[in-house]
Amino acid sequence: MRHLDDDERRRRLGTRHRLAPGTRDGDVVAAAASVVGLHGTDPASTFLAAWARTEGVHVAEVERALYDDRSIVRVLAMRRTVFAVPAVNVPVVLAGAADDVAREERRKLHLQLAASGIDDPATWLEAVARVAVDHVRSEGEVTSTELAAADERLATPLVLAAGTRNETTQKVASRLLTMLSAEGRVVRTRPRGSWTSSQFRWSTLDLWSPGASATVDPLEAEAALARLWLARFGPALPDDLTWWTRWTKTRTRRALAASGAVEVPLDGGTGVVLPDDLEPTPPVEPWAALLPALDPTTMGWKQRDWYLGDHGTALFDVNGNASPTAWWDGRIVGGWAHQPSGEISIRLLDDVGAEAATAFDACAERLVGQLGDVRLTARARGYSPLEKELLGRTTGRQ
Repeated sequence: MRHLDDDERRRRLGTRHRLAPGTRDGDVVAAAASVVGLHGTDPASTFLAAWARTEGVHVAEVERALYDDRSIVRVLAMRRTVFAVPAVNVPVVLAGAADDVAREERRKLHLQLAASGIDDPATWLEAVARVAVDHVRSEGEVTSTELAAADERLATPLVLAAGTRNETTQKVASRLLTMLSAEGRVVRTRPRGSWTSSQFRWSTLDLWSPGASATVDPLEAEAALARLWLARFGPALPDDLTWWTRWTKTRTRRALAASGAVEVPLDGGTGVVLPDDLEPTPPVEPWAALLPALDPTTMGWKQRDWYLGDHGTALFDVNGNASPTAWWDGRIVGGWAHQPSGEISIRLLDDVGAEAATAFDACAERLVGQLGDVRLTARARGYSPLEKELLGRTTGRQ
């Protein structure tokens, strides 16, 4: 069998993720498709990840794709993470990965309702879920607060983290929207504030993006999702796909078999790749990129030595979330932070030479122009050690 070494994997990463010279254009949907979906739990990362993979794209173009054309749609799916996915692939993502998330969210909500004194929480929840979906559909778009005011049951308080120092209460409407989004019944739409805001409005998926609400058989969906991922992230180890989807190993084996994947030798063991994807990638010019925290390229594999080296402890928080990273020719060679002054501070952990340093300066200048008056802060994660050093922080949270 053809041996696909780490150099080949890095060339593929650069070209398939639209980071290498000549791979970028103004197509936001293609940018999302290049990594299956752009990370969206931190809303700002969606925009920064799109900018890194496009040319001539600013806030307005990403917002147009998200909210006007609705050609990319935010869904809660792999690893209980929000991704901005091309609308055409949303049914596959929901049936292939979000189904597990939805079942777990429903199970947790049953427990929280029971702890809050609701008898027969399963029956109660299904009735209230129908009320919620009907109200969202009748209004077109609502906020979580507006939904809670629509029916007294939707304002039922839940006690979260009971008995711990993090104990708090939350209205059931908010938790319900999370569950319904994983089930593909509702979807995050335009935020109430700026493009960095996480205070979203909600609509039903069939109203917001009718094509994205199509029904797909779960077995067909998991095989299709495995093919989508392998086309962008392959060759890879089966454990990488298990981690990326949070499938069981049994489900991973089943999906890979149905996808037609074949085994191939890698520098790090025996991997899998699509059967028509064994030819080597042509050489690419060296490239630089400043990728945002939680970028789908940085978070795309469980085994990361071939592109991360020994920089993980400096660039990931204690929960395994990536901070902003600096890439040179298929490797992470440092990190960066957005200062309160608006400047981009970069620290390189490898000696990559003057050409790379000049390229990073150009990336930083471009990013400053795109950010304008916005200042980035850590959301959905902690600050990494390197990021804290660059910002002069002594705490891991904002």
